[in-house]
Amino acid sequence: MEMVKKDIRQFSRVGLLEVMTELGEKPYRAKQIYEWIWSKSATSFDEMTNISKSFRSQLKAHFEFLPIRKDIQQTSHDGTVKASFRLFDENLIEGVLIPSDHRMTACISSQVGCSLSCAFCATGYLERKRNLTPAEIYDQVIQINLMALDIYKLPLTNIVLMGMGEPLLNYPNVMQAIDHLISPEGLGMSSRRITLSTAGIAKMIRKLADDEVRFNLALSLHAATDQKRNQIMPINASNSLQSLSDALQYFYQKTNSKITLEYIAFKNFNDGPEDVEDLYHFAKKIPCLINIIEYNPIDQATFQKSSFETLEKFRASLEKKGLNVRLRRSRGKDIDAACGQLANKRD
Repeated sequence: MEMVKKDIRQFSRVGLLEVMTELGEKPYRAKQIYEWIWSKSATSFDEMTNISKSFRSQLKAHFEFLPIRKDIQQTSHDGTVKASFRLFDENLIEGVLIPSDHRMTACISSQVGCSLSCAFCATGYLERKRNLTPAEIYDQVIQINLMALDIYKLPLTNIVLMGMGEPLLNYPNVMQAIDHLISPEGLGMSSRRITLSTAGIAKMIRKLADDEVRFNLALSLHAATDQKRNQIMPINASNSLQSLSDALQYFYQKTNSKITLEYIAFKNFNDGPEDVEDLYHFAKKIPCLINIIEYNPIDQATFQKSSFETLEKFRASLEKKGLNVRLRRSRGKDIDAACGQLANKRD
């Protein structure tokens, strides 16, 4: 009977030490392997050139790598690049490279599909099949960095967990992946260049605070009354705006980390003068930046985008009230790479 191999990247530092003991190897081997995996991004034992061939053969007999594979890559007229990635079990996820004058940003996914069913988001119409592993989250960063170097000759500067899925519903794996990205034993990135975006799970935002994370947090708000938010985001029924406000204030007090409120404007739904007032009353209690985002239409929903004049008026009204507001134009709409459009469409 063929032995089932274990994924070598599922082991922690301590776990690798235990594996080395079981294999009769010196403890320093664990450090070597860990460095190859998370600092040098190896995806095969053959790359581990400071380890003997005989030991590499032993490792191959017991363990395997399950790296993601780039499937289809598309480039938008505005320079945004979207890639679908095939996982070891043939599931697909998507990630996006967003280039700008001063940044190369990777937008990465945390789940296969999503369970939150937000009415305006294409991913929300997909079934949530499973959580991504820490290695699958990490691999997206590696792959998108290669895309940035290949196309723009520049490395990634920023990472946003704003792709498919709800990161806070995959908490342990997301946190492990971020640790591999920021740890000196991993890629050594600055935590301040990483932003986690959530649809709003109050108790998990509080957990982030208690864990004293150092990365940035973004809340997908999109409506500033419970009545309106309930219509477009079912998660709001169990995570009211008051509970989210309290959690965000707690998060800021504990971490002093930047909070962004993401607000997609829908025509004649949440883009009027009364919505300015509602958003102001929510945002004034939280040290935050507000991103006003133009809506990107999807096949499954009937929402329409607000006009640019309406968006600009909305932004200016909030700014006049003393809030820090930015109007964010969508990128990659023509290849379904923009905010809310990731859905594994196969043309």
